[in-house]
Amino acid sequence: MSSHANKVKEQFGPVANAYLSSTVHSQGADLGAITEKFSNASSATVLDLGCGAGHLSYAIAPHVKSTIAYDLSSEMLGIVSREAERRNLGNITTKQGRAEELPFENASFDWVCTRYSAHHWMEVRRAVEEVRRVLKPGGTLIVIDSCAPDNPLLDTHLQAIELLRDGSHVRNYTLAEWSAMLEAHGFQIKAHNFWKLPLDFQAWIRRMNTAPVYVEAIRSLLQNAPVEVRNYYEVKEDGSFTLGAVFIEAS
Repeated sequence: MSSHANKVKEQFGPVANAYLSSTVHSQGADLGAITEKFSNASSATVLDLGCGAGHLSYAIAPHVKSTIAYDLSSEMLGIVSREAERRNLGNITTKQGRAEELPFENASFDWVCTRYSAHHWMEVRRAVEEVRRVLKPGGTLIVIDSCAPDNPLLDTHLQAIELLRDGSHVRNYTLAEWSAMLEAHGFQIKAHNFWKLPLDFQAWIRRMNTAPVYVEAIRSLLQNAPVEVRNYYEVKEDGSFTLGAVFIEAS
């Protein structure tokens, strides 16, 4: 029986290339906001935590001193190394490991950023504690991730379809949960932004190579969900829907 860490590797290794070309991951107004935020940070050292195929690193690296792309999947890190070389981004280096055990000295980074990764972390509070440790005094954490609604009915349906699609899924957190976790570890939220992310159903399941039996279960769950659920997630006839996302900046 696989551990959660092995489940993550098994899930993401074979689909690493799909995440490099994914529209959801390679585009978005949040990447534009990141580029603007780092436009005057030429001396900054940055950790991209749970980097995946590296799109956050590619947006940040041209504006900073150095970026470490950190992920559990060696296949993802291979993608990042090759793509960084192709883009002539020589200040991106890669490192493999878990978010909950960061192999870096205390106060190593000016910024720690994570994008569409935290919902896979088994011990998110431990990861936040580690982020606090490796940030320099006055450093900044940026969290970009899919976000659960506060309503328990809507939340339950979201966690169910996410887990059916991806066996390495742990939890999408609400903004209130993120606020509590960050404040408990000494962070102060400076800004946050919420938006709805449109997801094409076929691309969404193909990107994770979801087994047909689970695809049918997701379709059934969405089709038979209460009207409140279908309306909130804007479920279409083909199964496409919208998912909440959040951008949090904390110091």
